[in-house]
Amino acid sequence: MPRSGLTAAAITEAAAALADEVGFEQLSMGLLAERLGIKTPSLYKHVAGQADLVHRVALLATNQCADAIRDAIQGRAGSEALFAGAQAMRTFVNEHHGRYALANAARPTGPDDPLIPALERVVSSWAAMLHGYRIDPSQERHALRMLRTVLHGYASLEAAGGFQHSTDVDDSFTWMITFVDHGLQAFTAASTDNATAR
Repeated sequence: MPRSGLTAAAITEAAAALADEVGFEQLSMGLLAERLGIKTPSLYKHVAGQADLVHRVALLATNQCADAIRDAIQGRAGSEALFAGAQAMRTFVNEHHGRYALANAARPTGPDDPLIPALERVVSSWAAMLHGYRIDPSQERHALRMLRTVLHGYASLEAAGGFQHSTDVDDSFTWMITFVDHGLQAFTAASTDNATAR
């Protein structure tokens, strides 16, 4: 990329691609500058430093993940939405594991951090999916945390090559999401029965 084409957005995109290639732990200003064919000081005209660069990549990745989940779930409900959203997240993590890891580790730096609405976009998409299961609003936060734990755990392990057994990972993923789907349906049914019994 010629120096004249450098912008904060272009640098962030390049850093995200580099994180996916070499791993988020290896992302550095020096390596990024080398890949861009520039001197490291040139980066500081557009980003404040390593922490700023990492935060920008995290913001980009969070919005990209939110887009993927939103697009997959849109127009679907219940089981169909769950499977589509789960697969979208799994695909994103596998294809962009470096930037996803940065996004997962990022924390807002203050109340005006754009990372906050980006994170809320992810949560809103999953919350919209849960509406199809008629989860009691008081239980929604627990359901969202369960989903995040299950999906993040599986996708991250898969991206890291953590599944060594011969069983097909696609079959295992389908089994897992089916289990979650049945669990959500059973939980809703039980909650409805308990409410009726009162």
